[in-house]
Amino acid sequence: MIKETTGAVTVTASLENIPEQLTERPQWVCWRYEERGGKLTKVPYTPYTISRASSTDLMDWGTFYQAMDAYRASVADSTRPYDGIGFVFSSADPYAGIDLDKCRNPETGDIASWAQKIIDRVKEGYIEISPSGTGVHIIVEGNVRDGGMRKGPIEMYSRDRFFTITGNLL
Repeated sequence: MIKETTGAVTVTASLENIPEQLTERPQWVCWRYEERGGKLTKVPYTPYTISRASSTDLMDWGTFYQAMDAYRASVADSTRPYDGIGFVFSSADPYAGIDLDKCRNPETGDIASWAQKIIDRVKEGYIEISPSGTGVHIIVEGNVRDGGMRKGPIEMYSRDRFFTITGNLL
């Protein structure tokens, strides 16, 4: 278990909870918070580099273990200050991700009713708490038309995007 702190957000990553079906794919990056336009955003990085990663270029990605090793090394090395690891969705994999923003109370764990209805419909998949503690990530087998969509606090992607991964099961 790894504990990370960034600004006012503290997350404990339980990376042993990540399904093997995901960890065996070479679609992993590290990420860190960066400010853009006065707002924090999560930026992907190629494991073991200080180069930004593209969510559309598989040459920028690594294995789960490369990303984990780079992330763990960054905890002790401030020249590569990563805040976590992420999984990149690709047209070559069978996965889609659903991102439910601002639906969870990080203090009580309560889930908003609109988000709970979506979570309840997931029969097989991986569901975790986002790094902020206020969102939920769901990874299922599936495809999203045109690779992605966003409607209010719900985003879905099956290619060209990455999800931060915490391993904190819901």
